[in-house]
Amino acid sequence: MTQHIAHTTVLVKEYDEAISYFTQKLNFKLIQDINISELKRWVIICPPGSIGGSLLLSKATNDKQLTLVGNQAGGKVFLFLYTDDFWRDYKVMSENQIKFLELPRVEPHGTVVVFEDLYGNKWDFIQPK
Repeated sequence: MTQHIAHTTVLVKEYDEAISYFTQKLNFKLIQDINISELKRWVIICPPGSIGGSLLLSKATNDKQLTLVGNQAGGKVFLFLYTDDFWRDYKVMSENQIKFLELPRVEPHGTVVVFEDLYGNKWDFIQPK
């Protein structure tokens, strides 16, 4: 048997603003954007060079979901973005005004920095050792 996790859902306030942020600020690729209904779209994005993991952007549609936008992990790091060249990509992210919450640091598992996406979800940006 072969299985893998295909997508991770990220709650967003608006599809187009989220697509713009991820594609313009983080250089993600828009894989699919399909209208399902008047209010719902199937939006898949992934980092450049991704080998499997992608995000499904899902628009919050009620008050409970809206309270979770930007806080899907209860204030902890929610997603982990790996790179093959930390300093190259950190420079581009800085130029794209990504909000870093700390200075980069070297850990036993690699070079890492925490950043927030447009809604406040925390991400680890890592070049593994």
